[in-house]
Formats: sequence, structure tokens, C-alpha cells
Amino acid sequence: MAATFTDSTFDKDVLKSDKLTVVDFWAEWCGPCKALGPVVEQLATDNAGKVNVGKLDVDSNPEVSTKYGIRSIPTILFIKGGQVVDKVVGAVPKAQLQSTIDKHI
Repeated sequence: MAATFTDSTFDKDVLKSDKLTVVDFWAEWCGPCKALGPVVEQLATDNAGKVNVGKLDVDSNPEVSTKYGIRSIPTILFIKGGQVVDKVVGAVPKAQLQSTIDKHI
């Protein structure tokens, strides 16, 4: 199951993680975000133990969203060693996201 990241947990759960972390920036009112939700959950299940996968609600967590310049959602950031190593904007197929994960683990 995908984790829930917040402004208060982002540093500990994402930036200080020793694993690649996939962060789905989304909002409740965003149709494409809702369409991507099951894909993110499947990625979390498929990569359990190897990669951290989670979601961050942009409306409830403006600090992190602003820090990373999230202007369009859904946006998925791939973060490793505290740095953004890749980024995907828009609802994309699961295979594309898995390929990006595989490239960075």
C-alpha cells in the first residue's frame, strides 16, 4: 500500500530514506490523479521492500509542493539520496513509471 507523505513527515520519510522514493503529488478534485491512484498503489505492491512509494496531497501540504515547484498534477517525483533524480508529469502508463523506477534502483 502506498504511504501518505505530509509536510511534517517528508524530510524523515522521503529525503532521509536510504531507498528510492516515488512521490505522487495529487489532489482529491483532480480527475487524472484519481485515475493514476490505482497505478500508484500497484507500484507500491509490486516494489514492496525495494522502493518507497507514497502520495502527497498538494492541497493539504503546500510547503513541499511549493518547494518542488509542483504546478501541474499529477506529478511524480523520484527521489534518491535526498535529491530528485527523475520526474514524470501527467497520468502515464504503469509500464513507464516502472521503467523509471527500474532505472534508478
